[in-house]
Amino acid sequence: MPVARTRSVALLGLAGSVVEVEADLSSQLPGFVIIGLPDAALAEARERVRSAAVNAGCPLPQRKLTVNLSPAALPKHGSGFDLAIAIACLAAAGGVSVESVDRVVHLGELGLDGRLRPIDGILPAVLAAARAGHDTVMVPTANAAEARLVPGVEVIGVASLLEAAIRHGGAFDHSPVEPVPGLFRTEGAEVPAIGDLADVAGNDDAVDALLTAAAGGHHLFLLGPPGAGKTMLASRLPGILPDLDADAALEVSSIRSLSGRPLGAELTTRPPFEAPHHTATAAAIVGGGSRVIRPGAAARASHGVLFLDEAPEFPTAVLDVLRQPLESGTISIHRANAVASFPARFQLVIAANPCPCGGYGVEAAGCTCPPATRRRYLARISGPLLDRIDLQVWVPRITTAGLRMHRQSQGMSSSEARARVVAARGVAAERLRGTPWRTNSEMPGPWMRGVGRLHPGGRASAAADRALERGGITMRGYDRVLKTAWTIADLEGAVAPGAEHVGRALFLRKGITI
Repeated sequence: MPVARTRSVALLGLAGSVVEVEADLSSQLPGFVIIGLPDAALAEARERVRSAAVNAGCPLPQRKLTVNLSPAALPKHGSGFDLAIAIACLAAAGGVSVESVDRVVHLGELGLDGRLRPIDGILPAVLAAARAGHDTVMVPTANAAEARLVPGVEVIGVASLLEAAIRHGGAFDHSPVEPVPGLFRTEGAEVPAIGDLADVAGNDDAVDALLTAAAGGHHLFLLGPPGAGKTMLASRLPGILPDLDADAALEVSSIRSLSGRPLGAELTTRPPFEAPHHTATAAAIVGGGSRVIRPGAAARASHGVLFLDEAPEFPTAVLDVLRQPLESGTISIHRANAVASFPARFQLVIAANPCPCGGYGVEAAGCTCPPATRRRYLARISGPLLDRIDLQVWVPRITTAGLRMHRQSQGMSSSEARARVVAARGVAAERLRGTPWRTNSEMPGPWMRGVGRLHPGGRASAAADRALERGGITMRGYDRVLKTAWTIADLEGAVAPGAEHVGRALFLRKGITI
């Protein structure tokens, strides 16, 4: 028989490469060899494939089988190649049509009973196959709905190796089996964003800052005593963000798939919300892994919100790994044999108490923390990280008078706030039409001040100019103040930012000192 060929997909980060799986059957002593830089889990496919074929009712011949995964230099990992290897071996043995298997991309893990088990990352894998020009994929039944989210691809869901072989023209007796159900992993699941913005009592300045952050895609720092409502405010931010566009929805859904989180019959259209615990490691935040590189909380929060509650309790080294993603919008994880990249265009929201006891700034709390202790506590959030956060707001505790006013007049609801955010983002997108950017926070400072001609200039930017001259803000901070001023102007329906908008933006950035 000639060498049989089919295809599968190797994922590295969100990027997928189509791998050609070749199988050759020779008359040497019985054996099974897999070559082409497989990892340990992939090398174990020898035993899974042989046992699965026997138990499914389509055994492989007792001869020498050589399977090559090409290109050989590309790292390959995981059990998702099992189906492709088994089908290529059956084709080399003459059990199924060589021409049929050559036209299909196969993805799936085999159980010893011959059933196909679902795998993580089906959506990005099928997307990679489609972009490479392949229009037919065969996947486990539990992954079929997710694979069908990619348009223009014919998805064949099969429950077992035997069913796959019969679909490729194999003359075997069909024995229906119960498909393996999809797995739902609860560990590491995202924190649901619940509640309405109208639930927030008082704190009008913080609500305005939240609206500004949503409208411009700005990062936010909430500082205040315990019980002031910092976590409540942060959890309301995803609810006032617009729905994801088609590209963002596909990217967010692909990351969910790669993380082992279930997808419905449609792409995820709401911004994600991630809130890791302060004991999280740097690898848990940005991603990593020695064998399989997985996305971390920052990548899973892409196009959504990454909330770090009790930020000073995080190790400083863990917080500082976010500095580069905040600038570039991507995370690159380097290993000895590969570099994996993940998107990381998220909105960072951090919350902190003003001191270790949390009572500083509250008259009746009786804080006894000396100034050096307070400074040392908040200095765990490094200056370079704070310089990348556009809005820094003090959140006081609600008073009885504020609570009474909230009962008399209900605050702005999330739906009303989202409508204002969508309108402001629409104005910014129209202004930035013809550029790669859609929100004010994405504009590069040099472009804004130069080719973009969006520097307010004159009296409008005088306050920011003085702050820069006196060293109160850095050049990065200066650009971020102007971008925030544009967002405030968009929310108020102004054509361009005036002195009051720049002054408000400067206050939101320097309104608190730590």
